[in-house]
Amino acid sequence: MPVRSEIRFLLNGVPVSAETVGASDTLLDYLRLNRRLTGTKEGCAEGDCGACTVLVGRLHNGQLRYEAVNACIRFLVSLDGCHVVTVEHLRGEGDALHPVQQAMVEEHGSQCGFCTPGFVMSLYALWMEVAEPSEMQIETALQGNLCRCTGYAPIVRAAHAISRYGTPAADFLAAERAAVTAELEKLHDGARVVVGAGQDMAILPADVDDLAEVLLEHPKATIVAGATDVGLWVTKFLRPIGPAVFLGHLSELKTIERTDEVITIGAGVSYSEAEDVLTSAYPHIADYWSRIAGWQVRNMGTIGGNIANGSPIGDTPPVLIALGATITLRHGAYRRTLLLEDFFVDYGKQDRAEGEFVEAIHIPVPLSGWRHAAYKISKRRDEDISSVAAGISVKVVDGLISEARVAFGGMAATPKRAAQAEAALIGQAWSGESFEAAASALGEDFAPLTDWRASSEYRMTVAQNLFRRFWLEQTSDDVAAIRLTA
Repeated sequence: MPVRSEIRFLLNGVPVSAETVGASDTLLDYLRLNRRLTGTKEGCAEGDCGACTVLVGRLHNGQLRYEAVNACIRFLVSLDGCHVVTVEHLRGEGDALHPVQQAMVEEHGSQCGFCTPGFVMSLYALWMEVAEPSEMQIETALQGNLCRCTGYAPIVRAAHAISRYGTPAADFLAAERAAVTAELEKLHDGARVVVGAGQDMAILPADVDDLAEVLLEHPKATIVAGATDVGLWVTKFLRPIGPAVFLGHLSELKTIERTDEVITIGAGVSYSEAEDVLTSAYPHIADYWSRIAGWQVRNMGTIGGNIANGSPIGDTPPVLIALGATITLRHGAYRRTLLLEDFFVDYGKQDRAEGEFVEAIHIPVPLSGWRHAAYKISKRRDEDISSVAAGISVKVVDGLISEARVAFGGMAATPKRAAQAEAALIGQAWSGESFEAAASALGEDFAPLTDWRASSEYRMTVAQNLFRRFWLEQTSDDVAAIRLTA
């Protein structure tokens, strides 16, 4: 297999080749320090504030798509074969401002200006997908952009006004799409990429089979998918991550398949990429899904990475466990499949051997008789880590609860099913009293800890109340009103 010792990508349409790059080098540092593209700002260095937002274009199934991402936690190595677009590259016709920039000027969307480039890039990404976005689409796109001057109202007005000054079809990225696509296709040479050395070595396998081989060669390597967590190991804890094996470019891990029985999602599929298929199958997770971090993080973060990380407050495991999900793990050529809840052994420990990786997630398709809910409790509604997360699924047949799957995050050292609460439901009448009994039984399942996100008492009270909320939502004609007031 050919091995390449440099990464290659496009930066604002210009080819870039870099050999002296390590696993922990971030895109933000490269832009600001190496290229002096200082329009991209560093605010939080953890993917929260959005001041560093840039666009990254990548080919998938031959199609070029741009997404807003956080440059502060995006590793430079992961941009191999991509097109990076910064705010400096924006332009309108002739000497005019870009439509997004012009709208921000006309609607007075900039105050101190520090966050403005990030807002512009997020709005640009949205505008390319939806020329006339709704208020909700705008708010969702701006979840990951913070303005400390509290200037959101004029920014939202600017988002509505962009199409007064141009159309996505006439945008310069649209005009250059064919040429950029051709350039990116040339960069995909099927080689394994190895750069850096020692604790800063980075490896980009050529394909999934090569990934399996690389991990046999480097069983203790850090596996990096979306880097939305590993990025903070570098920016906040200054930890070396090499040798690091990057897999965000592997198309085989980006597949989504649905049969009559199961939805199979590759471990490299991002939250954004999985959203449509999962929310169409399970509408109850739509609101939950939109509250996972911010738009930029959902564009980068992967479901497989969220699972493999094993955090007790990971957003996806409780919901997927309640839906009966399984995962496929691969070690070399050997594969095994296990229930998702069995993957989590203890705090920081998963049922995964050295050199083994999560390859796919399998979620059963909805069956009749089942009722579902997903809940996320956090200090902020948007872009915040959960204090408590829950997935509840019960099957009701002839007025009786015949099956129940209830899982919580934030209540134990791992994402965990509430076995005693489930037992209190199974075989009982579909009634409020049954869910009161389940709430009471929850103390036998969990003894949650106290930390800065929530006290033990708060977590238990919230978790018990979620059973009551579930019952009210499932039996109310105005579910939306309950959700808004809960």
